[in-house]
Amino acid sequence: MNGRFPALQRPWLREALWCVLIAPMVAAPLLGAAPRLLLAIGSALAFWRAYVIGKRAMQARQHDVALPFGTHGNWMLLASLAVVLAPHALRMPAWLSVLVALFIGWRIGVMRGVLGRRLLPPSRLLLVSMVSASSLGVFMQYGTLFGRDPGVALLSIMIAMKLLELRSRRDATVLVFLAYFLVITNFLYSQTLPTALLMLVAVWMVTSTMIGFHQREPRFRQTASLAAQLLVQAVPLMIVLFLFFPRLPGPLWGLPRDAGHGVTGLSDSMSPGSFSQLSASADVAFRVEFAGPMPRAQDLYWRGPVFWQFDGRAWTIGSAPPGPGTQPVVRALSEPVAYAVTLEPHFERWLLALDMPTALPPEARMSSEFVLLANGQVRNRVRYEGRAALDYRANENETEANLRRALQLPAGLNPRTLALAAEMRAGGLSPEQVVERVLERFRTEDFFYTTNPPLLDSQHTVDQFLFESRRGFCEHYASAFTVLMRAAGVPARVVTGYQGGVVNPVGNYLVVRQAEAHAWSEVWLSGRGWIRVDPTGAVSPLRVESGIAASIRQGDPLPLMVRGSLPLLSRAGFAVDAVANAWNQWVLSYNNQRQQQLLRNLGIEAGDWKTLSVILLAGACAATLLAALLALRSLLPGREDPVVRAWERLCRKLARAGLVRAPGEGPTAFARRVATARPDLAVPVGEIAARYVRLRYQPPIPGLAAASGVTELDRRIRTLKT
Repeated sequence: MNGRFPALQRPWLREALWCVLIAPMVAAPLLGAAPRLLLAIGSALAFWRAYVIGKRAMQARQHDVALPFGTHGNWMLLASLAVVLAPHALRMPAWLSVLVALFIGWRIGVMRGVLGRRLLPPSRLLLVSMVSASSLGVFMQYGTLFGRDPGVALLSIMIAMKLLELRSRRDATVLVFLAYFLVITNFLYSQTLPTALLMLVAVWMVTSTMIGFHQREPRFRQTASLAAQLLVQAVPLMIVLFLFFPRLPGPLWGLPRDAGHGVTGLSDSMSPGSFSQLSASADVAFRVEFAGPMPRAQDLYWRGPVFWQFDGRAWTIGSAPPGPGTQPVVRALSEPVAYAVTLEPHFERWLLALDMPTALPPEARMSSEFVLLANGQVRNRVRYEGRAALDYRANENETEANLRRALQLPAGLNPRTLALAAEMRAGGLSPEQVVERVLERFRTEDFFYTTNPPLLDSQHTVDQFLFESRRGFCEHYASAFTVLMRAAGVPARVVTGYQGGVVNPVGNYLVVRQAEAHAWSEVWLSGRGWIRVDPTGAVSPLRVESGIAASIRQGDPLPLMVRGSLPLLSRAGFAVDAVANAWNQWVLSYNNQRQQQLLRNLGIEAGDWKTLSVILLAGACAATLLAALLALRSLLPGREDPVVRAWERLCRKLARAGLVRAPGEGPTAFARRVATARPDLAVPVGEIAARYVRLRYQPPIPGLAAASGVTELDRRIRTLKT
């Protein structure tokens, strides 16, 4: 075909044909008649634009500069791409990482050779085949070419293959800009401070590489120093953009398919073993700063999902009874506690709150079970303020529908538990006495608290736990207690969340990790409303009073950061977490509310996009002016090069003796003219001129400090007698 149509041999025309042919083939089946017409017009415009740009590119390529093999820029480019690709190599499937490494190794073989022979770059046909095969492999791996993971994998492979056709400075420039783009993709996975520091190093290396490609004889020290100066000069503009660029309520990109991958935390159901699995996770769930004194450890219950429905094994939220919903009513009996929570993303709607919440954060509501719910899934780190009453009365006048709902049990399950409850009912015990009788049973009989309980494989899970295994985690005790209460006629439900936390003395805030996930029960008592009852505290009081680390045996699995058995590691962990928390508070949590607060502190009330645009423009101009002053500071009075100042001092000294240097006269020519006019000054002025040329124009001599050279130049000029 290329022989019959020689125009197709031009790359720009082939790319234009791909735009005009492939795009309609992919999109047309999904569109109607009118959108198809618009798509055809758009494709024609894209073809014409590709034609114009491609023709200009072909004309410019005739004057492109070839890139020699083995230069400083080649190795700097490889090192930069390696730093940017390294985090992705840990996330991509093994075969993709190996493929990227092979392509980079092939490029090194082209540059340096293998076993004494230099490898050849792939032909265009082979390169097109590799692109097609790699794209097909990515599609088969992920089932799509769209989304975060397949997109990043495809971009990484294409960058590695672009290295194989690196022949000119233009190709190198394309790779540099792709490397900048790849830096951004790392923040789709992690926005922590270590990631930011690593990407800052990557940007510095990529910038240094770009500078080296435009120098005749680049040196690493020079290009790296210039790149660092450029980044420092960009800091003022970066700060202005960060502070005043309009903040959107959500992320700038959507990741619907894989955004919640790998997130651990509370679930919308609870079954035996669900919380003991979380006990092995040291991930931070949230951090809390209190406005006043921190409550006691036994009062730190952080309320999450509430479960009503039990199927014999798992607890779920269930469906609300028909009719108007119950309004949550909390009567505080103590002074409310004010606090601020920085919640990590968990891709659910609930906001953890100190039990019992009495105030709502903005853009949230409270369910009938006193659970704080956000308007949408918590996909990003969020900070909110709350207030809670530690002594309270909650829904003292509960509806009959909810009370009946809190007594439901599946039929035909756990007969021994039902018999025990019937025995307590027959004794004429009041609801308060029933609660105390069950808690006393947990305290005095052989029940054990462990993160590694035996498997409950019977359909009567509560019977098996209460009368056989008697070893369990918080979910076992909360489930068994709630079933016993319902069977005894006491309305009860299961509440999940977190209990306790570890105080970080460096930042004076509370860190709550996933390992501190907890489950407890609530019973409804006439005249008192819903009352929290924690049966785990009856079995293991240390769990509530001192935290999970004090209640778990050394043999049970628990993260080191939670157990705190190594004081040195704990202190280092506190310091690292304090730095991470500061990064989260002042950088990642800088949202629209904090931006508006900053504007109010500056005396600006109207913080709409128009005002922000004016502030942003003014700030950008001021930052650019500041950067320009930093870049041109050597031209300001009193900031000249000391070597130049010394030479000008010599010129003034000789001018007073009648030897005036011409404006365009160089130091060597001036020294020769001085020697002709004044032979007695030939040697000292010649030595001074030679020293000036060496200090001003030649690279520094290894082992010779620049300051000592300037000092010697000053001494010779000062002692020169004219």
